Amino acid sequence: MAQYDYDLFVIGAGSGGVRAARLAAMSGARVAVAEEDRVGGTCVIRGCIPKKFMVYASEFSHHFKTAKSYGWTVERATFDWPAFLAQKDTEIARLSGVYVRNLHNAGAELVHGKGRVVDAHTVEVAGHGTRTTGKILIATGGRPWRPSDIPGCEFAITSNEAFQLPELPKRIVIAGGGYIAVEFAGIFNGLGVDTTLVYRGPNLLRGFDDDVRSHVAEELEKRGITVVLATQHTAIEKTATGLLSRFTNGHDVESDTVMWALGREPYVEGLGLEAAGVKLTEKGAVAVDDYSRTNVENIWAVGDVTDRINLTPVAIREGQAFAETEFYDRPTKFDHEMVASAVFSQPPIGAVGLAEADARHQYGKVDIYLARLRPMKYAFAGADERALIKLVVDAATEKVVGCHVVGPDAPEMIQMAAIAMKMGVTKTQWDATCAVHPTLAEELVTLREKYVPLGLGQVA
Repeated sequence: MAQYDYDLFVIGAGSGGVRAARLAAMSGARVAVAEEDRVGGTCVIRGCIPKKFMVYASEFSHHFKTAKSYGWTVERATFDWPAFLAQKDTEIARLSGVYVRNLHNAGAELVHGKGRVVDAHTVEVAGHGTRTTGKILIATGGRPWRPSDIPGCEFAITSNEAFQLPELPKRIVIAGGGYIAVEFAGIFNGLGVDTTLVYRGPNLLRGFDDDVRSHVAEELEKRGITVVLATQHTAIEKTATGLLSRFTNGHDVESDTVMWALGREPYVEGLGLEAAGVKLTEKGAVAVDDYSRTNVENIWAVGDVTDRINLTPVAIREGQAFAETEFYDRPTKFDHEMVASAVFSQPPIGAVGLAEADARHQYGKVDIYLARLRPMKYAFAGADERALIKLVVDAATEKVVGCHVVGPDAPEMIQMAAIAMKMGVTKTQWDATCAVHPTLAEELVTLREKYVPLGLGQVA
């Protein structure tokens, strides 16, 4: 039997890679992890966690306005961007340190440097030479995509740089319509930045339910965000007073900062995958089977680099399934069906299952239950803010196949909804649940009347 330096070598110390490495090491395997940046990956260092801190910070301006209606006097509140950044960086450093300790405590070796696959059993790490290994796991995640064919595109930042801006801009243009664009639009707007969100499509958040998409766009504009659809950049020009964004609709917008939020791409550059014979998809992701195995024996991949469902918890579960299969002799496939997701927009979104259009395509006839209402907290304050709750039900079986919530605490609610839907809950069983009052969540189990769109029998 061939002898190697390690039983497993993981390239990438993000959530998926760390979970796989820890579990493998805890089985007694010899494990090493190579990371070219800080340990923790996109989520901990420049994604989910720091973004959520920024969302929290930006929400206070809205809370201050609401507080006045509840009898509070909030005068001369100011925001200190450098102070926030310092506190955020301290917490991120702490969390990264936790990941490092967890690897060490499990018995895995951490190697700082970029890893590159030489062949099915050899990895080269910059500054550390080559190591041999029985198995290789690619877990390098993704990175922001930025255009290269737009004049002046180099003047714009991505989400990576947004976490470390030396000063808060007074005006920003965000290009994109996905969850990253929508979340950062809410963040900057909440921090007092004049925010313009520009997207080439007919509506924001492609892939989400159409009612959710239109509802969120309306709510963003109520918050003071300028949403411009069906247009995109033709150029960015540097001026004496800022950056001038030119668009296909003929309008120009000047700002201090332009941010690309046009999606992410799998991080495969410089990994040596093609030379090693690893097959990539048309979109440049690592192609894998249900067990995260590539076409090359002894090489696997998990997380965003595979472009399946690009969510941190999914990467973790894929990494865990890999370790269970390969180091505990328990063949495990992660089920990518019925995975809940959240968009920390303002207002936030929680979604699990199918959008209405997808459900109609898959099941034919579906029943829709939908409500738009003013959340109690904001109704008291006289604010024109509305929540949306929508259920999509397979008419033939009464199975709930889609749940969509826009409003306060929607991400918290959707986790519980996902449990029931993963178990195959029917609308009758759903309705048998007693409501928790007074909450927005109770609306989920009190939807009784089927929704009929205007023009199909509903009276306005």
